[in-house]
Parts: sequence; structure tokens; C-alpha cells
Amino acid sequence: MSHEPSPHHLDRRRFLAATGLVGATGALQALMSNTAAAAGPGRGNNRGVRAADNGGYGPLRPASPDGELLLPSGFSYVAFGETGSVMRDGTPTPSRHDGMAAFAADDGVRLVRNHEQTEGPAFAQPNYDPFGAGGTTTLVFDPDHMRLVESFPTLAGTVRNCAGGPTPNGSWLSCEETFTGLGGQHPHGYVFEVPADSEGPAEAVPLPAMGRFTHEAVAVDPETGIVYETEDRGSAGFYRFVPNDPADLSAGGSLQMLAVVDQPRYDTRNGQRPGQPLPVEWVDIADPDPDSDDSLAVFYQGRERGGAVFARLEGAWFGEGAVFINSTSGGDAGLGQVWQYRPNGSSGGQLVLVYESTDPELLESPDNICVSPNSGGLVLCEDGAGSDMLRGVTTDGEIFDFAALNSSNTSELAGATFSPDGGVLFFNVQTPGVTYAVTGPWHNGAL
Repeated sequence: MSHEPSPHHLDRRRFLAATGLVGATGALQALMSNTAAAAGPGRGNNRGVRAADNGGYGPLRPASPDGELLLPSGFSYVAFGETGSVMRDGTPTPSRHDGMAAFAADDGVRLVRNHEQTEGPAFAQPNYDPFGAGGTTTLVFDPDHMRLVESFPTLAGTVRNCAGGPTPNGSWLSCEETFTGLGGQHPHGYVFEVPADSEGPAEAVPLPAMGRFTHEAVAVDPETGIVYETEDRGSAGFYRFVPNDPADLSAGGSLQMLAVVDQPRYDTRNGQRPGQPLPVEWVDIADPDPDSDDSLAVFYQGRERGGAVFARLEGAWFGEGAVFINSTSGGDAGLGQVWQYRPNGSSGGQLVLVYESTDPELLESPDNICVSPNSGGLVLCEDGAGSDMLRGVTTDGEIFDFAALNSSNTSELAGATFSPDGGVLFFNVQTPGVTYAVTGPWHNGAL
């Protein structure tokens, strides 16, 4: 059964501008068209289309002598917020930088950044769990002078804060990619809200109505306030949280899992074709905050009611009436899928496979996703077995390489996000833990 979301006024224009949500649907729709056209009748999934001249930017090259990044000609970068660097309060910066979002602020651009650490001690007070080493830090960045102004803790005592997403309320939802507690005093597997204007550690209050499971990312529909949630497991669900009050997520709401109409327990992980619409519905999760040691307790509730299964759902993005989600290990080749869910009223809609990779040279294990406010082009962060890259997608649906590490480091690239004006692309390298800010002639190419 599904519930009708209550109408609420959200500052949609501000949210769309700050997150670059307008325009990128075209890039993903074109990617789907290219995939379906190249596959042809009976040919299955294709190898994708590589953009000419690397998306208009030309080949990657060292951005500076002995530089850490490979970037197109004309682009430069600065590195900051490294693990161990001292923050404003004297605390060393935590490690394992992950998901991140950028917010416009009077003092520059504010980056709220996750740290996917596990066991404590907590790096700041107040904290949710003194034995939880994860959380968030906020960095104030001056884009005019391309420098870090200051950084400070904003959420502490949580565990494995992997991804999340910005909200129309000017906050970051930080998600715990775990279910396991640390000693039994404080359960984990929750979503926490961090205001972008926090000047220190926020009160760490979990949002249990949004579910206790192995969270990854969220995407918020600014029209309805519905929060779409991904789950990072080999057998994963796709969820939505219908809040009682979109301006106050702590006021509770309903958690639901996506199911394919008349095909209970549908398996999206293989045997799929791009462009083929699947009608869907939403089934209720009766107990979103189970008192259980089973990390699949929420997932099993949805499956019992016919919920669909995905392979490792990670990055999520909302734009122009649709939600796009990355299945990192989905597809016949296990190299990743990009899915679109388009709502149709409160209770249904359709699910469509946008792209399925069969070639790691084009795309391997897509994780975080963001959109350029300059063009509507996309940036996909890879989390594969080898050296990962930032891959771009043009508005014609063609894939290209944008950035790579100029070293043998195979650590995950994560947290890609543009400054609200589109002038700077920020992203993280998880290990050893560093944030990069990249700028250059965006107008020369697809981003």
C-alpha cells in the first residue's frame, strides 16, 4: 500500500540552483538512447559511445609537474583538507573522505564531507556514539582565491558515513553504510541531518523513520519532499521515505520499497534491456527501525511484499521529475548499471534501465553521481577494481574521461560536487584522504 504525500511548499528554486538539478536529465536520456540504439534487436547491451575528443577537452595529462592529478589541458587544481591536517578547533582531520555536497554561503562555498570511518573514538563532541569514528566535517572554501579558509567537525560518533545527499532545507543527509553497533549501546545504520550553516558539531540525532539498514545515498524530490534512498548490498532495495513534514524530517513519515507491478521480487541485476519501462509500485515497510541483529531485516520486509532487488545501489540524483541511481555491480558483466525511476502520482511510476556497462574502459563500477550546473553534463565517480577515474557524460549521452590519479593509487574517488556557480568541481580521494578543487575552461567541453 502507498500513502499520499502531503503538499508542502519547499524552496525549490534555491535547491535546484544550488544542486544543479536542471538539465542533466537530457544527458541520461541521451545515454539511454545511445545504449538502446547500439544494442539493436536481439543484441543485448552495448559497449556505449565514447565522446569525440574526450568530451571536447582533449587528452588527460599531468596538471602540473609531478602533479597528483591527470586533467585536460588548461585545468588546474588545489589539494586541501588532508587526513591529519588540523581543523579550527585543533582536531586532526579524520580519514576516509567520501560523499560530499557544496552549498552557497556568505563566507564562500561550504562543503559538508563524510568520513567513512568505523570504530572510535569519536573525533568530536557532542557525538552519537563515543566509539563511532565516522561523521562529517565542513570546509569553507574561497573559490575566488582557490583556497581553504577553515574546516571543523559537524557530526561525530557515527559509523561508515559513506554518501548521502543535500536537501531543500539547506542541509546534508549523512548515511551510515552499516547495520552493526559497537558494543550494543548505540545501534547504527541510520541517516543523520547536518545543517550546512552549522559552526560546530551538530546534535547527532538519528532519523529512525527513514530506516535502519546499510544506507548509501539519498535524493530529494523538491516538489514533494519525498526522500529516495539507496542500499549498498549485493542484494539491495530501493526505498522512499514520505515525510510527515518535509521541512522537518525528524517528524517521522512512512518508509516504502519499490516493487515491479505483477512481477513480485523482480531481479534487476541481470538479463535487462535498456529503455524497457517497468511499471512499479511501492510497498510499505512496517518496521523501519527493527530491533534485530539481521542487517537485512528491512530488506526482507520489503521482499516479503514483493519488493525488487538490485545489486549494490550507490549514487542517487534527482532532476526534472526523475530519480537516477547507480547500481555499482549490476548487469550481466557486473560492471554497473544506471537506472531511472520516474514517479507517476503518489503510488506508481516506471523504472527504466538507462545504461549497462560491458566495457571497463568506458565505465566501471559507477558510484557517486553529480551534475554540472554549466551544461547539464554528468560526472560519475568510479569505484572499481583498478585505477578509478572521474567519467563525464555529455548531454548527447556520450562518455569521456575527465580526471584520474597520476599514480598507482587505486583508492576510491568519491564525493564529486560542483560549486553552485559551476566554477569549481570538488571531489575526494578516500585514501590517504584528500579533497581536490578543480577549475579551468569548462566551456571548452561537455561540463
